[in-house]
Amino acid sequence: MFSLIKLRRVFTVHQVPKAFHEDSIISGYRHPRSSATDCVLSLFQLTNETLNVWTHFLPTWYFLWKLMTVLLMEDALYDAFTWPLLVFLFSCCVYPLASSCAHTFSTMSTCARHICYFFDYGALSLYSLGKRGTHSTETDVIINEHKNVFLSLSVRFSERQSPRLSKVLRILAFAYPYLFDNIPLFYRLFLCVGEGCTDNEANSIHVHHTLFAFLTGFLFATHLPERLAPGRFDYIGHSHQLFHVCAIIGTHFQMKAIESDMVLRQSQLLVTAPPITFNNTVGSSLVCVCISLGIICLYSLPLLYGSSETHPASAKGKKCKH
Repeated sequence: MFSLIKLRRVFTVHQVPKAFHEDSIISGYRHPRSSATDCVLSLFQLTNETLNVWTHFLPTWYFLWKLMTVLLMEDALYDAFTWPLLVFLFSCCVYPLASSCAHTFSTMSTCARHICYFFDYGALSLYSLGKRGTHSTETDVIINEHKNVFLSLSVRFSERQSPRLSKVLRILAFAYPYLFDNIPLFYRLFLCVGEGCTDNEANSIHVHHTLFAFLTGFLFATHLPERLAPGRFDYIGHSHQLFHVCAIIGTHFQMKAIESDMVLRQSQLLVTAPPITFNNTVGSSLVCVCISLGIICLYSLPLLYGSSETHPASAKGKKCKH
């Protein structure tokens, strides 16, 4: 009933290559050699990836609307104080869009799957940059962005040799930047007391987005609830779908907290914060995007021109083809 037109059949976990297996997901897999058209049409068919796509694709338009609102209604291009917010909102648009595209086209081949998630992880690193950009120098931002992208893609690349180790490293690759970037916020919320501490209405919103961030990490690491009942949550309700929903809600609260802080603390920040320039906001973001694309190319070329196991029966020892 969910399908609008005649679509390709879905498969069980035993009918697709190991590279496409998801922990405790038994059915609903798309063909591992789907065409781009098949991938797009599958968005209107109930598979184990359908909601993974829509839970990030639809919020992309919400964040794009917020970005355009700031750009067009607040004359932000001429107000340097809003540039860090613009960088953050841009990253909020990019990371769910990259995620939805990765989930859409990841079944074109094993090679395509890895490259799709290279872009996904690169976009997450850009989002990390967006959060950090308001309290870092441009040199610090660029160095840390380079490090985060390289770490994330190295983890994804290692999945081909050691999937279990890659899972652990992937969790660390996501947790480390988040914890490191938010040390000042954690101190403000949970440790700072007395005169000189910031205590305003934004604090409760920051607590909300922090709670959703930890819930997101919990779902990603534990694979609950599908691990408790394999096969029962293949299509609706598995951890990756919940992970996406919690991530978007957390990002929404984070955006609201940043907007609130900008209003309530503007006079203080203009005096005490480092000067806001094009170089340490938009400029450093552009440099980091170029670095990310370069690293993605560095990791993608061996997959495109080296040997690949794109199909369990016939692709052994052949080049990856799309």
